[in-house]
Amino acid sequence: MQERSNLLMVKHLKKYFTANGATVHAVDDISFTIAKGETLGLVGESGCGKSTAGRTILQLLPPTAGEILYDGVSIGGLKGRPLSVYRQKMQMVFQDPYGSLNPRYRIEKAVGEAMLYHKSVKNRAECRERVAELLEMVGLRADDMNKFPHEFSGGQRQRIGIARALSVNPEFLICDEPVSALDVSIQSQILNLLDDLRKKMDLTMIFIAHGLNVVKHISDRIGVMYLGKIVEISTSDELFLHQYHPYTQALLSAIPELKPGAEKKQILLSGELPSPTDPPKGCRFCTRCPYATARCREEEPQLRPASQGREVACFYPLI
Repeated sequence: MQERSNLLMVKHLKKYFTANGATVHAVDDISFTIAKGETLGLVGESGCGKSTAGRTILQLLPPTAGEILYDGVSIGGLKGRPLSVYRQKMQMVFQDPYGSLNPRYRIEKAVGEAMLYHKSVKNRAECRERVAELLEMVGLRADDMNKFPHEFSGGQRQRIGIARALSVNPEFLICDEPVSALDVSIQSQILNLLDDLRKKMDLTMIFIAHGLNVVKHISDRIGVMYLGKIVEISTSDELFLHQYHPYTQALLSAIPELKPGAEKKQILLSGELPSPTDPPKGCRFCTRCPYATARCREEEPQLRPASQGREVACFYPLI
């Protein structure tokens, strides 16, 4: 099988915020690549920086430092019309399916507005036809375009959000916890829809979620984030077979075992989650890690190859 070229390359990306004289290290020097047609899952606890990383990549937030290359072009400093060209290629599905839709817009306008702005349709009649196609593509009816967001359930609103993201025929999609606000019964439907669409449209994706179980089937590779850092990145299959980083082990142990009679030992992390305004010296995880040594508290581990297709930032010999 022919190896695909990289569509996205992130180099030493940082995003800091300043509040009340303190600096929040939301994203603190992360690097990764995504090949065309690949899906990378980003997982971690709330506040680890995964959503901030996604928004910074799309230039919804300006990066503090680092470089973002899209198809070989640096987009970090782009503004105005040059950035608008890449915004058409890169779209986002937001976490809150209601808050991301203007309550005063009918669905026809909410989904079709970007097409008219980018002039990807000739006129409003063609725009209306395209909106109907998109709604049917995501499992809704064409005449739903005449309704307002409040007339839909949460799952239906997220389908509308997906239709809007796909309206300008993007190549790259960031899904920022798209199922976390939905009932469990609806989550699998949205995940299956996104998986079908990415295969049908050959989309490249970043899929952001809290838990590894959500990203398991939709991701080719998974990056695990902790306090602004990527601590482990691996193919999805390999990550579920073997977890090298202690934090990844703890995350996986928290997934409920659904087989009757099966027992699973959950790894309970001790200690408090450090503040992103004052991250610990050395390894960010050292304050909660059962294997931490003096070296971990003084020296920061860097991502290093651990096996074929896997990198891990840890001094402990888990390999």
